[in-house]
Parts: sequence; structure tokens; C-alpha cells
Amino acid sequence: MILTDREIEIALTKRQIIIEPMPNLKTALSSTTLDLTLSDIFVEWKPIGGSTLRPGSAEYSYKNLLPLQTKLKQQSYTLNPNSFVLAWTSEEVELPEESRIAARVEGKSSLARLGVGIHVTAPTIHCGFSGNIQLEMFNFGPHCIELDAGMRVCQLIFEQTYGTPIKGYSGIFAGQTNEGLNRPFLYADIFSPIVVCVFNLLAPRFSCHGRLSG
Repeated sequence: MILTDREIEIALTKRQIIIEPMPNLKTALSSTTLDLTLSDIFVEWKPIGGSTLRPGSAEYSYKNLLPLQTKLKQQSYTLNPNSFVLAWTSEEVELPEESRIAARVEGKSSLARLGVGIHVTAPTIHCGFSGNIQLEMFNFGPHCIELDAGMRVCQLIFEQTYGTPIKGYSGIFAGQTNEGLNRPFLYADIFSPIVVCVFNLLAPRFSCHGRLSG
């Protein structure tokens, strides 16, 4: 079930969704989405002629590719046609496991109509995630696009999960920030798997509206 603006505000107030710094809800919140802004951190891949990456290999590790990236800290970035850049949201997002909330990051139509994609088939923000959201941005259009830090760049759609996950998100990008990978979870040090299991057994199965407004 997708949360509306009313449920999103309630969830933010109850810290069932945690966003730092808090967006200006008067401008960032729409009927079913919340806008986030662009950070001043951009990451380019260094082109290496003749190189081939094999993600399906048992020896493959994304972390081993980090030396191939160039990190830039600047207030604007020119995204040329047919160019790709990794970017970040200014805001850190946390979706505590016990909140039963996951999210999807999607682009803005104002950018999409210029040919700018915000993510490359990776929109899922898992329940239990904590960190800045990395954006995989590509310019499909014919024009150079100037990206400014602080601009509204993407929107989150929040959905309530049926239950609390036994296993929170623990992938390679868990706790990621625009300063690097794997900052520890804010909640993982507090809630043990035993607590999560007990919560699953005892918590009633409320509807989205009933749970957040009760």
C-alpha cells in the first residue's frame, strides 16, 4: 500500500521514516511522493580502454572497482549527452525495520522530459536501509544538462510492508553515505534479531491508514 501525503507526515513525526535534514514539506511533499535534493558530490568512472567487467564472476567485488572512480565535490556538474555519473541525495534516509516501510526512488518528470534518467533499474530502498541514496544518472537527451547542488532531483514513494523483515537490508550499500560505503546502521546497533522476531509475533496486522494514524 502506497502512503499518501498525510501518512508520510505522520510517519515522519513518529520517526517511522527518518530524513536528515528534514525537507521543507510545503514544497517537497505531493499527494504520494516526497522530493529529495541533489548533493554536491559526483562520481565519474575512469575510462580504461579494452577493460571488461564481469559482475557474475565469483571473484567480482564492486569495492575493488572504487579506484576506477573519480570523486568530485562541486556545486554544479555538466551532464553531457550519452554520459553517466553517480550522484547522491543531500538527505540521509532511514527506514527502521520495525516501521514496516520500504520506498522506491523515482525521477522527476521535469528532468525526464529533458532526457535525464535518475536511476538505472535500481529504485528499491529496502526496509531497514539507512544512508544517503545514490543516483545513477544518465543523459539520454541531445542537450548538455547543468545539475546544481540543492536542486530537487528525485522523489520517494513509500510503501508499507506486510510484516517486519527477519533480515534487514545488509547488502554492500548498507549504510552508504556520500562520503563512502558502509556507515553503520543507526538502528542495527539497537534492535537485535530477537527483538525483531518478538515484534513480528506480537504486532497486530494493521492497515496502512490504521497503523500510522493510530
